[in-house]
Amino acid sequence: MDWTDQRIVAFDTETTGLNPFDGDKIVEFAGVVLQVNADLEVTGTEHHSFLLNPGIPIPRESTRITGISDEDVAGKPPFSKHAAEIRALLEGAILIAHNLMFDQAFLRLAFKECDMWWPPTVAEVDTLRLSQRRLDHLKQHRLGLVAEALDIPMDSAHRAAHDAEACGRVFVEIARLKKAPIDLHEMIVWADAVGPPPSTGHIEIGDHGVPVFMEGPHAGASVEVHPDHLQWMLMALDRRDGEWRSRYPDSVKEWVRRWLRARASGRFRANPRGGGSRDWGLDPAPWQT
Repeated sequence: MDWTDQRIVAFDTETTGLNPFDGDKIVEFAGVVLQVNADLEVTGTEHHSFLLNPGIPIPRESTRITGISDEDVAGKPPFSKHAAEIRALLEGAILIAHNLMFDQAFLRLAFKECDMWWPPTVAEVDTLRLSQRRLDHLKQHRLGLVAEALDIPMDSAHRAAHDAEACGRVFVEIARLKKAPIDLHEMIVWADAVGPPPSTGHIEIGDHGVPVFMEGPHAGASVEVHPDHLQWMLMALDRRDGEWRSRYPDSVKEWVRRWLRARASGRFRANPRGGGSRDWGLDPAPWQT
């Protein structure tokens, strides 16, 4: 299955601040559907953009960065009015975002407040991680600097629609320059992205769109709640045929490593009761290789 045949959606949010678990809210969401041909060229785009009333005053610093003021969102609907439309846009797509965990944290919390859950996706690619991995000659990896290095124009920086399209084009251009595999699974591994877990019966996508354990002491629970168990899975051994062997298949361990790397990379202050990277207290060594 070729990833260029899948629906590709780059997205971005503008927010009142940096801390979704401390009350900051989304003031703008944009998703851009990209059509990509077999030569890894963007042949078309389709924009979906919403200004949203966060229900709280927008701090001056946020307005300075985004250009979005209280007057701009006065009379605009809250996130809940567009939640179903936004979720449908993301569902079943290859999602692209720059520092994906930041935007995903805001969206997941906003969906939860609407009694919705993160949608099932084909893959989730973080272009920040991709740039760090594939453009390691760059000293900094902010979206604007990466886009500039790739000769991708960025108009109205820090507005969601422009940042989302630039992010999508950055992904496609890095894929073209660095000769990314066309096969979907191979691309996910190449991009160090997150895709559905392998069909081995150990981890599956649950009803709420997140991976859950299917066996063991945490069966039925989200893997996000027990990242320490994921780390253990990388090292777990069984005694079979007189030898110590890995308890889990290589495909499962590969997925776990990528999931842990991706989920530990978000730039936001973690929920004090949640599964953010600052709460885990894990030795990162097992998934750094």
